[in-house]
Amino acid sequence: MTLVQLAEAGDVDGVLRELAALTPDERAAQAEALEARRAPLRAGWYRVPAQERDAQLAAELGCRTDPEAAADWIMQNENGANSFFPCGAWMLDVVNLQPVAWRAELAAQLADRLPPGMAVRSDLVEHLVHDTGCPVPATDGFIGGWLHWRHSEWEHPPHLRGGPRAGATLLERLRVDELSPMLLPLALERPAVYLGAESFHSLLTTRGRSYTREDTMLGALISLAEEGLVDRAALIRRVFTDLATTETWGWNAAAMLTELALTPEEHASLTRERVALAEPLLARLLQDGTRAQTAPLLAYLRALALTAAEKALALRDHVALLDMSSPVASYAQEVLIGLDEAGLLEADVLTEACERVLLRPEKKLVRAQLTRLDRAAREDPARAARTVLDAATTLGHQDVGMQDRALDVIARHLKAAGDSVLPELRTAAARITPGLAARAADLFGTAPDHLTDRLTGQYADTLPAVLEPRPVPCPIETAVEVAQELAAVVANDKDVVTFERVLDGLVRHARLDREALARALKPVMRKEPREVLDCTQSDVFDVARALRGDEPRKSHFTTRLRHNAPSPAGELLRARLAEAIDIIETGAQPFLLAVPTDATGALDAVVLVQRLAVLDGLGITPAPVDLAQALLRVTPSADERVLGAAGQLGSDAGHRLTWWLRGGGLPHRDSRLAGWPDAHWRKHPTEWLSHVPPEPAPGPALLPAAATLVGPHEEVLHHPMVPFWLAQLPHHRELVMVRDYFGYRMSDRGWAHALPFAAESGGPAGFALHLALAYTLTYDQQGERDAAVDALLVLAARGQLDTGLLARQLALMLRGKRIEASRVTASLRSAADTGAYATVWSVLEALLPHLLRDPVVRGAGALLALGVDCASRCAAKGEIPEVTTAAGRTGSSQVVKNARLLREVLS
Repeated sequence: MTLVQLAEAGDVDGVLRELAALTPDERAAQAEALEARRAPLRAGWYRVPAQERDAQLAAELGCRTDPEAAADWIMQNENGANSFFPCGAWMLDVVNLQPVAWRAELAAQLADRLPPGMAVRSDLVEHLVHDTGCPVPATDGFIGGWLHWRHSEWEHPPHLRGGPRAGATLLERLRVDELSPMLLPLALERPAVYLGAESFHSLLTTRGRSYTREDTMLGALISLAEEGLVDRAALIRRVFTDLATTETWGWNAAAMLTELALTPEEHASLTRERVALAEPLLARLLQDGTRAQTAPLLAYLRALALTAAEKALALRDHVALLDMSSPVASYAQEVLIGLDEAGLLEADVLTEACERVLLRPEKKLVRAQLTRLDRAAREDPARAARTVLDAATTLGHQDVGMQDRALDVIARHLKAAGDSVLPELRTAAARITPGLAARAADLFGTAPDHLTDRLTGQYADTLPAVLEPRPVPCPIETAVEVAQELAAVVANDKDVVTFERVLDGLVRHARLDREALARALKPVMRKEPREVLDCTQSDVFDVARALRGDEPRKSHFTTRLRHNAPSPAGELLRARLAEAIDIIETGAQPFLLAVPTDATGALDAVVLVQRLAVLDGLGITPAPVDLAQALLRVTPSADERVLGAAGQLGSDAGHRLTWWLRGGGLPHRDSRLAGWPDAHWRKHPTEWLSHVPPEPAPGPALLPAAATLVGPHEEVLHHPMVPFWLAQLPHHRELVMVRDYFGYRMSDRGWAHALPFAAESGGPAGFALHLALAYTLTYDQQGERDAAVDALLVLAARGQLDTGLLARQLALMLRGKRIEASRVTASLRSAADTGAYATVWSVLEALLPHLLRDPVVRGAGALLALGVDCASRCAAKGEIPEVTTAAGRTGSSQVVKNARLLREVLS
């Protein structure tokens, strides 16, 4: 049989017998036929049975009678050269048909072709080295492949000589390998030879697998250097070469340097290399980033262990890092303090560092800087004057505890500093909280006049102006304007007013001139709204498409919501949009009743009566969903003229409006659970709200969509609250908060940004709204806390903030360890910084007694400090027994010190 026939039969042994029987010329003569058979098989080569593939490949290799041609064939990807699996037995059998000299030449040819970083066929070369006794190749590709197989966890096949010997770790395998003395020194001198250095940290920290340093290449080489098998100096040079030429940044680089454990002599000899490695790290840190992004870089810098003199080379970079995120600033402060201790920091640079650090909100950084200033002046009294002036920067810090600590430092060194510093200290004291002004006056002489005035006069609470009613503009006048405002809604689906005017505009102008409106809308149809699970205001886009006669988009609101239940607010909105499409198609109504007259969503009763009167005059029965939304929005009125005008409407809709107005619309219910807080303080705040359905509405029952909106909703919501939810019930924000506040998945909390809209909305500001406010004040995202602060200030300006209720809710969450006191402090500090000192104090005045009872809540000290500032700025007086008790305790904890300050302010 020919080689082609044997390959077709998948007879590998037959191929080998036939090859052995043929002369080199006879083998070469069959190469073309084998190639012709292979060509059509290439497209589905890996679907060919394994025996048939091996037979074909063995035959093809056997026909390469020249070592160079054979090496070229072996290194082709389609012949298995892209595989990391060991060399197959059939390949070795074919090669063994050749004489020793031929095989030795094949080893040399393959070694020259082995790519660095790849392990393909290096196992075959190693076998041929051992089998023929030829010289050991010294190419980068062979050395890298040899190292790979020592790392490999594949069991070495018995038909190959060489390969990893028995050994539980890489170190043990390298230690007994007879090629190690020759190849390991070469590997260290060849940067192209991959040592796997960048995976050092990941190997040691792989979960679910127990690796030791002896399983890593670096760890093994360090041990072999200790045993004298490799040169440690060469190993160190190689590690630093790899660090400099690859992006081995972060944890791995830090772990490598830590494991290398340079001696003092080695460390000193690598000054240039270590400084060069630090430069790009500092440049990257100057771009700042999240903690996860900067932590590896900081670990790498610390592992480089730069000396003070080496760090001084990048002095300005370290000063600039003081303005970055807290971990980066902490590292820079650590470096600069070290430079100061080493005598390498000029006085003006230290002053600049103090100016950058001592007003930062991180108290740990402030304390560290003040401690350094204090220690420096103790060690060298000649620095006292500079120390007290630098420490005086802290007198403008927002935390009274830090101001008090700064005064301690200044007091210790003021005598040594001399009287010449007093004018500057008095100027700095102008920024101090009034609660510490008396102490500053004792230290510096005469307190600044304006501080005395602030202590003796009532401080005015600065709150945002109460918003006047924001009327909704008149209906849109032209089709072009409808299109323009539709584009605005698609781009921003949070604007209630624009949406309502667009929906009404589509109805109005479709009735006036549908063709003109369709033409005007054409450009807007090019960009579809983003797809979300719930029904949103941007879905008015689908109403415009229906008006134009376009095919519904794939994510049309009716199609999209078949498989995704909308929120209660989304259910009513979906009903309104579907009804609007019907109105446009039938021309049944010239305008919409439910368009609000105020930006909150409220609808003036006089306007609604007038709109119904127009429809009555035209003999038009209002669309039911439109009427239901109008009733939910109408502002209750006891004006007999309004009620009389409504009573004169002869239609069913007019009678219903009359009943609705005389009944006061939806009733308001208290959202607080019975027995709160005593029966619920151990529960999570998500359990503090009950789903309270309203009393039956007067008149005919509400439509299902509207009934869902105002009734209980027990399902977990998957849609964040947006302003239009509140605009659907503009006089019942408590009902909206009860229904939706904790119904939404708390991991997303996307509704927090709607909280200021809730504060501006109407109806009682009760338990639910205050709970939403309290909880949002403690969120980890600054933007969400800012939204809560805005809502707090709006409620306070409108006289609707129940500070006692808010304080009690915060107290229960803090004592139950449901929230973090540091976030409460940060939020209330933000509110106070706007000038609302009296408002914040009224919250703290009610909150602190709950926090100071045993056991004292962790973080109460910072809230006491804020209380000192607020109480002193609004001239609050009156003893708080719990504060007095805390102030009378022994010790110097933050709670005790700040309680004493607050007691003095209130006395």
